[in-house]
Amino acid sequence: MKLHKESKGTIIVASVVFALVAFLSINYFRDWALIVLIPLLIIYGLIFWFFRVPKRDIQDHTENVIAPVDGKVVMIKEVFESEFLNEKAIQISIFMSPLNVHICRYPVSGNVLYKKYHPGKYLVAWHEKSSTLNERTTVAVESLTHHKVVFRQIAGYVARRIVFRCMEGDTAKAGHEFGFIKFGSRMDVFLPVDTQIICKIGDKTKGGIDVIARMNE
Repeated sequence: MKLHKESKGTIIVASVVFALVAFLSINYFRDWALIVLIPLLIIYGLIFWFFRVPKRDIQDHTENVIAPVDGKVVMIKEVFESEFLNEKAIQISIFMSPLNVHICRYPVSGNVLYKKYHPGKYLVAWHEKSSTLNERTTVAVESLTHHKVVFRQIAGYVARRIVFRCMEGDTAKAGHEFGFIKFGSRMDVFLPVDTQIICKIGDKTKGGIDVIARMNE
């Protein structure tokens, strides 16, 4: 199983903690060793599972809007996007549990126009106000269909580290990685109001593969 490069520090810390607890349990708390080690081993395995990098057959897309993450669609709503678009847009929010792959991918192909990091709170990621109050990043891309699309990584109650490596002027390719969020979070995509929405609330998405909307040229 291939692991994401963001896993290195977390796995080193987890390995040291596991080895230390295992040593103490076996040598000083023998009667309780299995009771302690079995749950710890499960957690240790889940950390590796969290950082897995699945093999995905990423296609080229022009009109399609691709699911940027693995997760569950929790919101489809017309809102006013005030940071970059300054106009009404359709917001699609996808929630990621700690068991989902947390690689963040471009939802559309085009050119990166804008990026910004915002410090903030750590409300639960499915909270509606987390889009504007939580620690988050905002990226805007002009798509190949000449539409401006905004998407936002949002840290949740557990997630405390957002990584995004895109720069203004970069070429975005739908389905390809631009960032990562650790341990449970959410991603919002803001699309033009006339966009054809294909997904629905409750849908499970596979990042880089599933088409969630379509924009006409």
